[in-house]
Amino acid sequence: MWTDTHCHLDPDTYGGDAGVDEVVARARAAGVTRMVTIGSGYGAVCIARAREVSSRHADVWFTAGLHPHDAKLWDASVVDAITDAAAQPRCVAIGEMGLDFHYDMSPRDEQRVCLREQIRLALSLRKPIVIHDRETDGETLKVLDEERAFDGRVLYHCYTGGVAHMHEIAARGGYISIPGIVTFKTAEVMREVAAAVPEDRLLVETDSPYLTPIPHRGKKNEPAYVALTGERVAALRGVTGAELARTTSENAARFYGIDGEV
Repeated sequence: MWTDTHCHLDPDTYGGDAGVDEVVARARAAGVTRMVTIGSGYGAVCIARAREVSSRHADVWFTAGLHPHDAKLWDASVVDAITDAAAQPRCVAIGEMGLDFHYDMSPRDEQRVCLREQIRLALSLRKPIVIHDRETDGETLKVLDEERAFDGRVLYHCYTGGVAHMHEIAARGGYISIPGIVTFKTAEVMREVAAAVPEDRLLVETDSPYLTPIPHRGKKNEPAYVALTGERVAALRGVTGAELARTTSENAARFYGIDGEV
């Protein structure tokens, strides 16, 4: 009974609506009972795509936001698109948003403005915040603090930082989501993090179609594979897969406000 807390069920990625529907069906068959598809990462148009996918599947919820790669697109029309999507019952968060200083696909100053304005929007809409943070040397957390983002609920998706930084986030009430990287041979730091995250702050995800876990490396990732990540995390924490699935699903429901759990 797994929850994939972060996947990109975009029709351009999976061969159209029919392809997305097949991916969702495979996830169900693999014991994935909830999926959150991210309306961010493929330009502003993917907000509408995520919303549409969620409307077809009772076990799929969606988010709405603008990825730091696309921060240069931030304008009033994007604000309107996010605000409109957030009014839908199946929209459970704003994001993913954040800073990415690895690829720098948008200028850093534009990323900073986009992040701050989305945090303010999310707080005004009373929606949780999904964060993307890559190679920012703590700047993302500094911005979150300055904007009082932790007055609401904050999730660091696909967390790739160290144990100490994880504890800083968790101490503020933030959530940490572990992706399939934890199964990679060289991911020792992530395994240390996965073992150390406080039980009530831990989530798992695929970030599909990216970061496919072992033994499916080389294939396109999909929500059906979230159990592979979860089982690895469970082993690191000395619990059963069933226990880890229950814990992370309860945490996901609480973070996203699914099924009335907040």
